[in-house]
Amino acid sequence: MRSFGTRGPVYPKDNYVVARTEELSDFINRLEKGRYVVLFAPRQTGKTTFFHRALEILPVEAYFPIQIDFQSSNNLTPSEFYQGVYEDIREEIEAVFQRRDIPLPEALTHFLDNTKITNHLSMRRFFRRFSNVLEHQWGRQKVVLIIDEFDGIPRSLVSDFLYSLRHIYLSGRDRCPHSVGIVGVKSITQLNYDRSISPFNIQDEFKLPNFTLKQVGELLSQYTDETGQSFVPRVIESIHKQTAGQPVLVNRFAQILTEEMDIPKSEPITMAHFSKAHAQLLRERNTHTEHLVTNIRRDRRFETLLMKITSYDEGVAFNLYNALIGELATYGVIVEGADGLCEIVNPIYHYCILQAFKPAVNGLEQDYFPADTRAGFQDYLTPNGQLYMDALLDNFRDFIARAGFRILQVPETPQEYIGQHLLFAYLEQCVQSLGGTMYLEVRTGRGRIDILILHNQRKYIVETKIWGGESRYEAGKAQLATYVSLEAAEAGYYVVFDHRKEPVPRVETETLDDIMIRSYVIPVIQETPSS
Repeated sequence: MRSFGTRGPVYPKDNYVVARTEELSDFINRLEKGRYVVLFAPRQTGKTTFFHRALEILPVEAYFPIQIDFQSSNNLTPSEFYQGVYEDIREEIEAVFQRRDIPLPEALTHFLDNTKITNHLSMRRFFRRFSNVLEHQWGRQKVVLIIDEFDGIPRSLVSDFLYSLRHIYLSGRDRCPHSVGIVGVKSITQLNYDRSISPFNIQDEFKLPNFTLKQVGELLSQYTDETGQSFVPRVIESIHKQTAGQPVLVNRFAQILTEEMDIPKSEPITMAHFSKAHAQLLRERNTHTEHLVTNIRRDRRFETLLMKITSYDEGVAFNLYNALIGELATYGVIVEGADGLCEIVNPIYHYCILQAFKPAVNGLEQDYFPADTRAGFQDYLTPNGQLYMDALLDNFRDFIARAGFRILQVPETPQEYIGQHLLFAYLEQCVQSLGGTMYLEVRTGRGRIDILILHNQRKYIVETKIWGGESRYEAGKAQLATYVSLEAAEAGYYVVFDHRKEPVPRVETETLDDIMIRSYVIPVIQETPSS
């Protein structure tokens, strides 16, 4: 039986694979037209799998595919690099003949034995002569060159290497390579070439998107067809919603549900199973989320930018000329929304971001409860074991007042976002101690953080944001009511942090369209009193 793959390329014989039919058709159409295509996308988005598949389905009578990669090339000298390029190309040429069960022609063997690639100029001559030998021995074949992990190229060689490809591209319709695919994480403009002119201004940019909802369903249906175990539609929708179709996260969800949870194959996979898998995914350390956290910790300024994206209705314009925005986009943390503003890619990334920047100890935990507390968070359970959310959030409001200016002393936390950090930590500790689960539901990717709490078969939604004016405050209530209704939650809780010099605290309980909304405006002290 096949499995869901999360470690490197996936293969149809061993793994469930999204066909990406439309994307492959688009890409192959570009190859046939002789385009020099570039694809720069974050790691673990399925690039290598995609290009392997594309080369496999190229018509063998018309195309000669060569795939190499520069992953381990960054520290090579120029002579070592080009020697490696030659050896890799030769191995690929020999492998193509072997796969096609055709002996390597003697003339081609002689050519390979007596030709070397020592620099970008000899590389151009190599391809021109290789094309002539290939045509003489085997008829006209269009060479397609795919270079994976391109950003591993030694930086001092980038400019000349790309100028040579550009020279080949401009040399005519019968050029070799006929088409080139350059694949990497960093774009050409982020690599250190001669900034006076782009050496590769003939590039055709290709975007490989995350899985659509339909493609997630297609992937999971392959498992159902093999085993008979189905996923209820809401599970498929929730997996896509939480991952935004990110390939590794989708497959990891499926891996947990089908391999690690011991759900009898006679039972469908339900939302109860999804919630457990989701909690496991958020708790565990895996390579994908470790890369995410490593990248966002590279610069402390990332925290302020990311929190601003998610905390203010006006958002942040998606501007790749801004170095911080450009880096976060390269790492796959943010994307451009439909309105031209920055958005966090998916709720799982958002959760990891909050965890990454949350202090392990904020120093205020001892102030969570008033003096008359008997059993900590257990005091916020009703007699029938349900969460008493009103009292729980009333206590959080009082906790902020009790802590006073000390909230400004939480280490390494921007004061502007301290309220949201503290609420997240407070609710997370509560939910963990009471046996519930908590995750994020990011509806727009900016302006608000929606915390979804599941406890004792009931659902509660807490929306938190920063005060942005009376009209936005009122509009937020209506938006929350609509969302609570869609999620069939018990109620909605609206927590707004007011950083103005003269904040006005509020607690309001209203019914909007038969949905109970309890709203808090919580003042945040602006400065530490003088000694």
